Amino acid sequence: MQTSSKSPSNMPDEQELPISTATTTTTTATEPKKLSLVPLIFLIYFEVAGGPYGEEPAVKAAGPLLAIIGFLVFPFIWSIPEALITAELATSFPGNGGFVIWAERAFGPFWGSLMGTWKLLSGVINIAAFPVLCIDYMKRLIPALESGLPRYFAILGSTLSLSFLNYTGLTIVGYAAVVLAFVSLAPFILMSLIALPKIRPHRWMSLGQKGVEKDWNLFFNTLFWNLNFWDNVSTLAGEVEKPQKTFPKALFVAVIFTCVAYLIPLLAVTGSLPLNQNEWESGFMAQAAELIAGKWLKVFLEIGAVLSAIGLFEAQLSSSSFQVLGMADIGSLPKFFGLRSKWFNTPWVGILISTVISLAVSYMDFTDIISSANFLYSLGMLLEFASFVWLRRKLPTMKRPYRVPLRLPGLVIMCLIPSGFLVVIMVLATKKVYLVSGIMTVGGIGWYFLMKFCKAKKLFKFNVDGEVGVEENGHS
Repeated sequence: MQTSSKSPSNMPDEQELPISTATTTTTTATEPKKLSLVPLIFLIYFEVAGGPYGEEPAVKAAGPLLAIIGFLVFPFIWSIPEALITAELATSFPGNGGFVIWAERAFGPFWGSLMGTWKLLSGVINIAAFPVLCIDYMKRLIPALESGLPRYFAILGSTLSLSFLNYTGLTIVGYAAVVLAFVSLAPFILMSLIALPKIRPHRWMSLGQKGVEKDWNLFFNTLFWNLNFWDNVSTLAGEVEKPQKTFPKALFVAVIFTCVAYLIPLLAVTGSLPLNQNEWESGFMAQAAELIAGKWLKVFLEIGAVLSAIGLFEAQLSSSSFQVLGMADIGSLPKFFGLRSKWFNTPWVGILISTVISLAVSYMDFTDIISSANFLYSLGMLLEFASFVWLRRKLPTMKRPYRVPLRLPGLVIMCLIPSGFLVVIMVLATKKVYLVSGIMTVGGIGWYFLMKFCKAKKLFKFNVDGEVGVEENGHS
């Protein structure tokens, strides 16, 4: 893991030590194996998507045409800008704090801490959705999982088991992601090929059934939930082999792979089956597989859904747990939050915290889970866009291994377009989401001042040498 040493007090703000060499107090004596390009690509893929599982509500909300347009256009106004920003900032500040480091360097420790609160909570709420999504698919094979104690214990057991798997190591999770991606996508590839002779292109032009109102809140939240979280991988930067070169390549491949994985099955199913919007709920792809090819493909797709949920859970739990570790490394949290396992070198405290919070919200309605995660993530992304632009202005000559090829006015425009979409997402939120997000934000502000008090009174040990450094004009 990579961090920086605190710069001498007599040095200018823009001439701090490069964040590239020093080790933290949580690093073990033996250097652990770093993530290489291929595992990183598929970890990013599972951070964002994990397959077409979960895209069905977009058709239910707005019909086939708008769903297809949404998954075709949305990556250009959201996914690509977010991936570009992640590539530049993750290679410029290659530490496990990720977006927390960016906000802290741009606006100071308060905003870094608040960014950490928003992103951590949005991340663990998002994690909570995957066991629920997995059980939603499984209940089609095992009806007892529909409700009651069997469903309760299924969610609890799957969450705890998958958290333990994450504890065994990031390298294991990375290579497992490669296998899980191909196995979970295999039924969709088969379904799309079998559906080809049945496709009627005019079905793609449907705006929905008559009498069915558009549910824009569900539509935009579904697009957003399926195509965001590109920056989550930044919290793993300290665990990546040659992050300055590996990150841009991995993000480029992951964006293309993810968009294709969503569009092809969506085109195949909407083009080959008559439209009944009420059926397009989470899990409908399994029913579509049976209608197109038979029960065998439905079962295969259900198995793929379970494997995809495992990959999604593991990738995003890794990001959340390493975010906690990174915040401890830079002094935003006490040192014990950055403790690693002696056996697997994984951030066990971060894993424990993320698992407990995700369990606490995993019994909410699936739509509420998505909406709450999206709202908190929107707040964090607005701060992230502002940090990105301000760092370009504040540190114009900082060494950037990858640099978005735009001047400051172009960067502002690039960030304004997705920011507008974020505002739409937030305006369409329900009162329940506003309440939950408001309480969590107030709690995050209170947490910052509590940590500040603990530092002043020396109640806990903090990593006081954890400031993030940069290289300016080649000087250190």
